[in-house]
Amino acid sequence: MTTPTHLPLAIDVHGLTKRYGGRTVVNAISLQVETGRIVGFLGPNGSGKTTTIRMICGLLTPDAGQGSCLGLDIMADAIAIKREVGYMTQKFGLYDDLSIRENLDFVARLFELPQRRQTVDDALQRLGLTARQDQLAGSLSGGWKQRLALAACLIHQPRLLLLDEPTAGVDPKARRDFWDQIHQLAQQGITVLVSTHYMDEAERCDSLVYIAYGKILAQGTAAAIVAEAGAHNLEDAFVRLVAQAQDNFA
Repeated sequence: MTTPTHLPLAIDVHGLTKRYGGRTVVNAISLQVETGRIVGFLGPNGSGKTTTIRMICGLLTPDAGQGSCLGLDIMADAIAIKREVGYMTQKFGLYDDLSIRENLDFVARLFELPQRRQTVDDALQRLGLTARQDQLAGSLSGGWKQRLALAACLIHQPRLLLLDEPTAGVDPKARRDFWDQIHQLAQQGITVLVSTHYMDEAERCDSLVYIAYGKILAQGTAAAIVAEAGAHNLEDAFVRLVAQAQDNFA
């Protein structure tokens, strides 16, 4: 019998906890993500998804817990982690009064990338932005802003992408094109942790993590979560898991 092989872990955190005042927003979360996988992070607004993502990439210091990101300690190596991770926020983090090219050039300067002009040219071409490179970011539609934000996340060739509701507010075609790009990146060995509210997007992930009230409710493949919840589909499973969590915290 062949022994199953496991890929190295891109994310391996245990007991992550974050408090603001007297309120615990992330409560002892443990999460493991294998290299090259696409993992969906699902949960209602205020469930702790964004806070967890920020702790993983070194932007927030946990009040408790420990772990590694890309083999680097999330507490001691936060600066090094930031150079290896592409983090895409919900608001994309673009400068509206700069052009597409100027936005990418600014990010390239921050990372002190060599051959900056060629690097920006390559980023423009990779995401189909060359023809629009002189257009101001503030004048772009949601789909084009999303594409520019992804180009900015990829310009320093990260090994891990942390995407915080990247398709919110964009049209269905832009969402589909975005996910096609994400799967191409995963095939190249890039790991992706993506938060989303869309069940059709969740079904395109290798595995899922459901979170509510700062705690993980379920994790595994879509089929396994649906079966465990005794549900008919992912949306039904999501509703049942959140309802159970509400009862537990009532």
